[in-house]
Amino acid sequence: MNNARVLGLAGWSGAGKTTLLMKLIPLLTQRGLNVATIKHAHHAFDVDQPGKDSYEHRRAGASEVIVSSARRWAQMHEIGDGSEATLAELLSKVSPCDIILVEGFKREQHPKLEVFRAAVGKPALHPQDPRIVAVASDSPLPGCPVPVVDLDDIPAIADIVQARAVALAAALKC
Repeated sequence: MNNARVLGLAGWSGAGKTTLLMKLIPLLTQRGLNVATIKHAHHAFDVDQPGKDSYEHRRAGASEVIVSSARRWAQMHEIGDGSEATLAELLSKVSPCDIILVEGFKREQHPKLEVFRAAVGKPALHPQDPRIVAVASDSPLPGCPVPVVDLDDIPAIADIVQARAVALAAALKC
């Protein structure tokens, strides 16, 4: 049984979601938490390399390939013309951990921390998304209906993650 809790990081491209995660994950692990992540990509991507056996297995038509070593394992699943996996489907595949941080999936219904930079030139998400529980921003947001924390205050952001993440079972129902 996975007793993980889930919180997303949502924002427009260029807002700094990945940069924030790279600072946030080490702090959460220092606090004793086992952290997993799910990252949404809007483009084709490959975690494998041409010429490697696993790549050749997929190229030959395998719909799923698992590569394993003494240090890690990876599972690649080809969907072809099928539908993109839903966030709930992906969440259900995560091994037991304490926190699952979801990067992207900004239109999904799970609770999210918005990463906002006015310089990106896009509107804030929180006015239209009631699932945003807080905003991490590089500038003040007067009148914001949820807590706003400085984008560089990683301990405060970690506190929000720990306080506002929801149980995996609740996230699967969103």
